[in-house]
Amino acid sequence: MWTFNPVIDSLRELQQANNLNEIQKKSGVSRSSLGSPSASVTIVDPEPLTQIAATLVTQIPNGDPSRFDQIGHQLTAVDGSVFKTAVRVASLSWLPSKSSSSWRGVNSYRIHTHFEILWGVPKRIDATPARPKGKGDEKSVLVGVLKPDRRYVTDRGHAKFELFNQISAIGSSYLCRPRDNSTPKFLSPRPLSDADRSAGIESNTEVVLGTNTLNRKTQTTDHRVRYIVVKTPPHARTDTEGNNSDGYLRLVTDVTKLTDVTAELIAEAYRLRWLIELFFRMIKQLLGCRHLLSTKHGGVGIQMYLAIIDCLLILIHTGSQPTKRTCVMICF
Repeated sequence: MWTFNPVIDSLRELQQANNLNEIQKKSGVSRSSLGSPSASVTIVDPEPLTQIAATLVTQIPNGDPSRFDQIGHQLTAVDGSVFKTAVRVASLSWLPSKSSSSWRGVNSYRIHTHFEILWGVPKRIDATPARPKGKGDEKSVLVGVLKPDRRYVTDRGHAKFELFNQISAIGSSYLCRPRDNSTPKFLSPRPLSDADRSAGIESNTEVVLGTNTLNRKTQTTDHRVRYIVVKTPPHARTDTEGNNSDGYLRLVTDVTKLTDVTAELIAEAYRLRWLIELFFRMIKQLLGCRHLLSTKHGGVGIQMYLAIIDCLLILIHTGSQPTKRTCVMICF
């Protein structure tokens, strides 16, 4: 009711709508009390929704991943995005600007998502407080849910040598954009093909990342790494967020898992990581999750998995990616 009804944008309105006889008849739910929607998010377990989503994923025809057969297994993009709750959005209407900074991260959640690139669908979400500290740090969240036989494609927020070692040890590999100020130890160059050069590959080298001094022995990779540099258009940031680009995209990947994969194919796999950013845009703008209805952890999980289920149902029944027009017609 909430996702495909543009009038409803809070738990209170859901409860109010449930007073209508027609709604009770169609949903099979009798009249609910004012407190029942808020109480439900602490009683209802969102886990069954994850199983429904996982089942629906298997009903979506897979694309043609033959080009990425060399990489093997599923390419999984990992990233997070902040979602504000309705309480947070309402509070901004009366909070003075000088106090708003103290509310940053309050009543907000960071949704950590595992997105299957070749399928174009999310596989897993985890909700933590918006501030990326402690258990909410995106690297810590990923460590807790690592699976073997995966190809984790991440941005520089996951650039941590200990995490790279853990991914390699569990039987998976990684493809990550390291920080521009990283200082790898170069071991041996790898040859570039004509396809690599046409794709803008500047260099393809085996390295060891990190430092190995007496005081920082753990800050290094325990395996060889491929360090790939791709020529890109340089740009300077135009606001307070983001980073400047010097015109070179640096990528690192586990050389022991992706030995024979061309540098051009690795760069293309990283380019497809942008699909997870488009997914966040779709969840927020098309499926109405720009803000969260509940401030409870369980309520966040319920809302996000319901949105994912809605997205999967649209894919299954229309055979195409959801658009704003598709969602509007469903609402009508």
